[in-house]
Amino acid sequence: MARSRAYSMRTTFRAPLSFAFRWCTDYSEDDPRLEKERFQRRVLSRTGRHVVFEDLYDTPDGWSWTRYTVTRHPPNRWHADAVGSHRAWSLNYTLRELKDGRTELTLRGVRTPTPLGGENPSKAAMEGELRSLWRNLGAALEIDYRFSQRSTD
Repeated sequence: MARSRAYSMRTTFRAPLSFAFRWCTDYSEDDPRLEKERFQRRVLSRTGRHVVFEDLYDTPDGWSWTRYTVTRHPPNRWHADAVGSHRAWSLNYTLRELKDGRTELTLRGVRTPTPLGGENPSKAAMEGELRSLWRNLGAALEIDYRFSQRSTD
């Protein structure tokens, strides 16, 4: 069986921490569009502290499925455990308020492939993929934040 590998990345958002936390932990079936990815998301349950959802990707080799269980730790952290057909993840997200009204996100995770998933990507490749995903999400977050500020004026 392939070995687990740790990955990490950081990015910043032009939005305050409280907005970023709410936005980042408000999982929805529209998230694939925000990520600029082609997959289906189904939210199975949502409570104040927990969200469970599944993602389904159609790949050239068949379906890839993952179920995420997210635990929110307001005001600035959340944890996700994911199990799926091709990999498992344990992910920790932390937000830190910056002096200029921006917020920094740090993501740290351990990815374990299943026999269907093969070897883990290289550290550089996976971290590049994570940065790209969060670049897309961050752009959408910032648009939503700017819109929220105009609607309160």
